[in-house]
Amino acid sequence: MVGLGARARLFTEALAGPYADRIDLVGFCDVNAHRMAVHNGWIAADHPGREPVPAYAAEDFEVMLHRERVDLVVVCSVDRTHDDYIVRALEAGCDVVTEKPMTTDAERARRILEARRRTGRDVRVAFNYRYNPVHSAVRELIAAGEIGEVGSVHFEWLLDLRHGADYFRRWHRDKANSGGLMVHKSTHHFDLVNWWLGTGPETVFAQGGLFFYGDEAGRRRGLARPYARAHGAAAAEGDPFAVRLADSDVLSALYLDAEREDGYHRDQNVFGPGVTIEDDMAVLVRYTSGASLTYHLTAYSPWEGYRVAFNGSEGRLELLVEESTWVRSDVEVEGSGPVMHGSAVGDEAGRTELLLRRFWERPREVKVASGEGGHGGGDVRMLADLFGPWVGVGAGSGAGSGSGAGSDSGVSADPLGRAADAVDGARSLVTGLAANESFETGLPVQVRDLLDV
Repeated sequence: MVGLGARARLFTEALAGPYADRIDLVGFCDVNAHRMAVHNGWIAADHPGREPVPAYAAEDFEVMLHRERVDLVVVCSVDRTHDDYIVRALEAGCDVVTEKPMTTDAERARRILEARRRTGRDVRVAFNYRYNPVHSAVRELIAAGEIGEVGSVHFEWLLDLRHGADYFRRWHRDKANSGGLMVHKSTHHFDLVNWWLGTGPETVFAQGGLFFYGDEAGRRRGLARPYARAHGAAAAEGDPFAVRLADSDVLSALYLDAEREDGYHRDQNVFGPGVTIEDDMAVLVRYTSGASLTYHLTAYSPWEGYRVAFNGSEGRLELLVEESTWVRSDVEVEGSGPVMHGSAVGDEAGRTELLLRRFWERPREVKVASGEGGHGGGDVRMLADLFGPWVGVGAGSGAGSGSGAGSDSGVSADPLGRAADAVDGARSLVTGLAANESFETGLPVQVRDLLDV
């Protein structure tokens, strides 16, 4: 495991728990020794008597790979460092599972793809949304021809004031680290469209900007407060956009108590200077299949969820997912995500609705059993796939296009093709990269000019 922040806990718990009988968790690697110790503490609490996982500094990454005889590396580090660890792991003869986004720019993506070809090892990208049961149902309906040939997709994703603001407190607020939300967040959504339609992007035109967060917008709306980070700042008291690290055992352990080693502040002011990413983005995509996508991401919504509709030659498919119906500003809660002040969900429960509207027929709701666990049940299904029979089979399967990483290595292929490899990672990434370029130039971008995948 390289990168032991909050997201890594999903993987460390899986590898130390339900998958411990077939995979040995033999090494942690991070720039911060305290965070590795925190993860070891959690493992010890859940599995008394288990030996601590050996911890290695970032500069000893190759030492760890050799000394611990590593076969598989899981990368959960800061996005801009993914390519470095992925390539070094491949060159050391390891397979790789990487958190999304696979990387943050076209040159880094080319470097990963070239290393994968050269070494013959495998790269899997952790696209958990592919494993959400309702998303699988969408793919099945489209593949079965229920709405005929898809001509266009309308996709709106809303991040509420609890979740959306958090990208502007963390390292993600600097586009050099994350590629912006078009890369860090929307790569999930662009991957879903690629996978649902079985196609890839051809031309991208986009407009986006920093509308709500950042120092200028904060001053203009009277939301700005004079603090750099919330911890210890009197000016942050009562600010519904501030996160109180000290009020969360998890965030205190992983970040507040770890600051003495690396100086990283997890609780920066969302209306402070230094925000270089956008919070309101509109994208128009033309695909090689001829279909088009209109996509919008808003990071300051009163509710969280998404709407997606597919217009086909024989009808229309509509999906609505409400993940939170509203947030309130007067309480602090700890749920499945990060702990944030002003993050309590309202009294109304969220809902999921999938409607099939075929020509000349009454609308039909398609019932899908809701999944348990994070991301609509996607996390637990993804973990089963990632750490299932493909691990150690040998690599260079070159599955691509969502065909399943085990398809060329004797492992039964998933008929839905949910396993995502490096080619899928690059295809999901390139739409966001093209959107970022279009933000800057005001012009349409030919995807092949950035990355030919």
